[in-house]
Amino acid sequence: MLHRLSIRNYAIIDKLDIEFCERMNIITGETGAGKSILVGALSLILGERADTKVLYNAEEKCIVEADFDITGYSLKPFFGQHELDFEAHTIIRREINQSGKSRAFINDTPVTLSVLKDLGEKLVNLHNQHETLELTKAGFQLNVIDTLAKNAELLVQYSFLFSNYKKEHKRFAELIEQNNAASAELDYLNFQLSELSEAKLEAEEQSQLETEQNTLTNVEEIKRAVQTALQILSNAELNILDQLTEVQSQLKSVKNLNEDILALTERIHSTREELKDISNEFDSIQESTALDPERLEEVNARLNLIYRLQKKHNVSTSEELLKIQSDIEEKLNSVSNNSNQIDELKLALEKQFKELISIAHQLHASREKVLREFQNNVVVLVTKVGMPNASFKVDIRKHAAEHLNQNGLSEIKFLFSANKGFAPLEIKEVASGGELSRLMLCIKSLVADSAALPTMLFDEIDAGISGEVAFKVGEIMKTLSRNHQLISITHLPQIARTADSHLYIYKETTSGKTYTRIKELKGEERILEIAKMLSGEKPTDAAMANAREMVA
Repeated sequence: MLHRLSIRNYAIIDKLDIEFCERMNIITGETGAGKSILVGALSLILGERADTKVLYNAEEKCIVEADFDITGYSLKPFFGQHELDFEAHTIIRREINQSGKSRAFINDTPVTLSVLKDLGEKLVNLHNQHETLELTKAGFQLNVIDTLAKNAELLVQYSFLFSNYKKEHKRFAELIEQNNAASAELDYLNFQLSELSEAKLEAEEQSQLETEQNTLTNVEEIKRAVQTALQILSNAELNILDQLTEVQSQLKSVKNLNEDILALTERIHSTREELKDISNEFDSIQESTALDPERLEEVNARLNLIYRLQKKHNVSTSEELLKIQSDIEEKLNSVSNNSNQIDELKLALEKQFKELISIAHQLHASREKVLREFQNNVVVLVTKVGMPNASFKVDIRKHAAEHLNQNGLSEIKFLFSANKGFAPLEIKEVASGGELSRLMLCIKSLVADSAALPTMLFDEIDAGISGEVAFKVGEIMKTLSRNHQLISITHLPQIARTADSHLYIYKETTSGKTYTRIKELKGEERILEIAKMLSGEKPTDAAMANAREMVA
């Protein structure tokens, strides 16, 4: 319920604070005083977009703030979902600065316009000719029937199952697609794996083979170089090792006489020992290096196999080939696992589908039960609001199981005719704007006792009606307001008379500037305003008496 609306610097409103009662709030006033502007300001709270054109004073920002009592609206899950503080009295604020940038807050927490709009739709239902077009939409019509049938709990259960079913069905389709793609290349993958497995590849094998190949291919050259090195190091008549031994011998007698000579002698000794080791290793190489055509052929054959596989798979190392082999094994295992998952998921989906169909049948049966009474009640009410020849029917059809959707199996259409002798057709094809407004009012009044409706704002629902019809519209609105907050902007005294709180909007000019003001009318002020609505700016005594009678 909307308790208070505060508006600052919006259109021709510099400052306005409005308090609403919990039942019927009537707003009347001068033409152009700002009644529609009031709706525009409230729309900002409901998440509508705005720009700098709304600023009364271009040097200051616009602020619109609303205080709602949301007790009984079951909105805690919404607040939890969006990480907002839940308060029984929730404050919504909208700010628009001089550059047109907008900010929105729920209980002082910044939110996006999308979140604000979602909450706004749950708090205020704006009922004007544009919004009445909602009545022509299949989703709204089905929601009306579900509300009357009290299907809320069943719909929550169905919605959860259907959402999960769609998610699992999508995964099922993806697994099928993956499996089909993998199966198409299954033979080729098995061939590749067989080829790589038979090769018995090892990490770092290639570099070892290439080293061995170089050795076996150049045996003579290696032996010749090693022999020459050995000759110089140790085998020649004047070899390096013997000469170093002679140097050591020459220095033996003086090395202890000079520290530098001693250090150099030790270095010569170390060098000779190192060269001796090198000579021994060269000797080992010479003995182990021999022509081996058979081994060379084996090495070449092995390397050729590795090179061929690398070229085929567009890689350059054995490690990469081993990675490809591992990937193929994993892919083949995945195909096998997918097949098992597909079988399991298919059984699960069949079970879920049967459960959904069962609930969909329950929903459809529940919807059918309320149609006759609903149709009759609508006809009774539309007759009261000036459409005595109207006919109204709800066309309900049950789709085949394969057409199951988020609403079940039911398809609902509201059919209407305002004129005698004409068969009812879909509302969007036959109803005028005024007829739609009155029909929507009748339907909402029937739904009101079955649902916790948000605050209902009627913006000039009286367009195109007068006299006794206006009285009946007022009566229906008054009945509706017994359990739900209504705010109605009207020009008709027949509707204004129903007010629990009568708010009057007027213009005031001060220092050459025009301001919108609002006040609550009580007692004689209210009688006078209704009399003016009956007969003009200077009401007659008869009009005043009529106004008193209407209010009474």
